[in-house]
Amino acid sequence: MSITTVTDGNITESLQVINALDGDIIATIQGYLAPLYERFPWLSSSLWDIPIANLITAMLLFVAIMLLRKLFTNVCIGFLQNLTKNTQTYYDDRIVSALKGPIRFAFVIIALHLFFLLIYKESEFIVRVLDSLMVYTLFWAILATVEALREAIYKATAKFNKDLSREMGNFILTFAKIFIGGVGLAAILSVWGINVTALIASLGLGGLAFALAAKDTASNLFGSFALLADKSIRIGEWVKVGGVEGVVEDVGMRTTKIRSFGKSLITVPNQLVANQPIENFSRRGIRRIKMHIGLTYGTTSAQIIKIKEEIEAMLKSHEGISQEESLMVYFDSFGDSALNIFIYTFTATANWAKYLEIREDIHIKIMQIVEANGSSFAFPSQSIYVESLPTEPTA
Repeated sequence: MSITTVTDGNITESLQVINALDGDIIATIQGYLAPLYERFPWLSSSLWDIPIANLITAMLLFVAIMLLRKLFTNVCIGFLQNLTKNTQTYYDDRIVSALKGPIRFAFVIIALHLFFLLIYKESEFIVRVLDSLMVYTLFWAILATVEALREAIYKATAKFNKDLSREMGNFILTFAKIFIGGVGLAAILSVWGINVTALIASLGLGGLAFALAAKDTASNLFGSFALLADKSIRIGEWVKVGGVEGVVEDVGMRTTKIRSFGKSLITVPNQLVANQPIENFSRRGIRRIKMHIGLTYGTTSAQIIKIKEEIEAMLKSHEGISQEESLMVYFDSFGDSALNIFIYTFTATANWAKYLEIREDIHIKIMQIVEANGSSFAFPSQSIYVESLPTEPTA
């Protein structure tokens, strides 16, 4: 037997029990109204084919329930909180808080139910509408419960993969909500007498067309599986995917959301993220410093050697420079207007602000070394040498 059939059967039985209880309540209320008909004959007259006494009672009862709905809700929540306050976990407290909305809406359905029963206008259509609202409220409560257990799901997924616990948890929550919503929709359709199984079977050709139209969605879904399995990105990391660069804010079932450094939110389909090279800056641990410094052509070879050696010694003793990575300082080339020294090293941190601070300190120290050795930095220029000047003609 399918899950939908079991669910529909349980819901139908529950609705029958509730309707039986409603019948007892209405019979009791009607017993109190009978003496009023004898004492006040005008109450037995009809308005829109509804006894005036019943109409007044229905309206007063509806207004009373709506006015006292908050009180009734607080009583129910208080009762549930008393049951959960002695437990060791706080998840049940979250569930109780999440049920406040569905419980409050349930009293609206009760008020409508009693109103239509008292005025004898609860037709088959009204019954189905009210039963549909009851099923809606039930599945609303289930979805609220699932959402209240979000942290518990994160904790459970962390046992399998601590780094991607939130991404996996969000994926499970989304799938669970879609499944619960689908079962709820099937239950509501069954209230209206629609055979869901036959409906799905009749949509075979339509389902094929839908599957072809939704192939991109399926690709994105499998792309999200690939991202979770490869552990290539996670929320909060600085990445570059194709031409998109920024901080990952969310990895969903269909798309990945990246916040650019211009603070715009970029949504990238997961199939593109999974099929393109991903440059993850947050996982490098170090940052590179690569530069050329140009000295004037008036600098002697002895000065260049001394400057190069002092720069290399400064970098090897600098606490912000990684000593485990490549560190190179070489007299690189004769430029058009400068003698170029090549510097290549890595900082010991990947933090952007700290990197800028270290690089600034290195720049200043290089300037001090160059100045202390009697040289200076070159700038683009051209020198013109004149071998001889024309002599002035004699008179």
